[in-house]
Amino acid sequence: MLLQNLTFANPLFLALLLLLPLAAVWQWRKYEQQYPELKMSGLGGVKGIGNSWKSRFRPFLTIFKIAALALLIVALARPQNRFSEEKITADGIDIMLSMDISGSMLARDFEPDRLNAAKQMALEFIKSRKYDRIGLVVFAGESFTQCPATTDHTVLATQLQQIESGMVEDGTAIGMGLATAVSRLQESKAKSKVIILLTDGVNNSGFIDPLTAAETALQTGVKVYTIGVGTQGYAPFPVQTIFGIQYQRMAVEIDETLLKKIADMTGGRYYRATENQSLRQIYEQINQLEKTKIEVARISRYTDKFHLFALLAALCLAMEILLRNTLFKGLN
Repeated sequence: MLLQNLTFANPLFLALLLLLPLAAVWQWRKYEQQYPELKMSGLGGVKGIGNSWKSRFRPFLTIFKIAALALLIVALARPQNRFSEEKITADGIDIMLSMDISGSMLARDFEPDRLNAAKQMALEFIKSRKYDRIGLVVFAGESFTQCPATTDHTVLATQLQQIESGMVEDGTAIGMGLATAVSRLQESKAKSKVIILLTDGVNNSGFIDPLTAAETALQTGVKVYTIGVGTQGYAPFPVQTIFGIQYQRMAVEIDETLLKKIADMTGGRYYRATENQSLRQIYEQINQLEKTKIEVARISRYTDKFHLFALLAALCLAMEILLRNTLFKGLN
């Protein structure tokens, strides 16, 4: 479109447009001097004589002049269409989310429960990392890859929303959850590789020792951030009874010593989340610590449009000259 992204190379010339009202007034005064009013005591002698259409339309010659002048001023200001492009070079980070989905993640010390709160905070984190490849591993008594590392965060978000407790045998296999995430990053060419391991319990399942998995992460160049999820003291845990699922207050047991050691070994950090807001803040802190290097180059291209305005000005002027010397010639 003509006016889309329109800029002016010489915008100061546009100030001349302020003179157009003066030019219009001057032309009108000139017209009145050329065609003064004739005052008569009565209209009897001229009754029935009306102005010709030429007389009525002659002021349009002035409009053509003013329009030509306005268009010429705009042409002098050099209107241009600007087209901007951004070339983004991102030195992205490969991130694997390793999330505990054991039965205890349904405890109600978070809103609505630990698992759904963790999913919501992870979604917010994913949305803030649009230049990174992110994947998802889930674990309970065993582990599996829910989504490989990808830049298609829409697919990742869908896969994240679909996870639920009970997808695999119950238990807490921290070592396997970590080892599966590490294996997904072994072939990564990214300069920075990160795992965010979230759990609410103590390693009690699986055949891989968590510290062995941490050693593998260290050798692979993977940094592990660990998050312990659960309030201090007691929390309402779901328990299967003959009456269905009942919630009973039970002591919160998180192997913080293990999670701290995993983080320390790999150069990461350990965090404890006791409610929704603290979990959100933890993800925000990790987001700040793991900055993606982004280079943005802005390229602007300009296409001159003054030719069109100059052409329109010439057409208006030519129209005024043509009409003044043909149809309105007798009125000069």
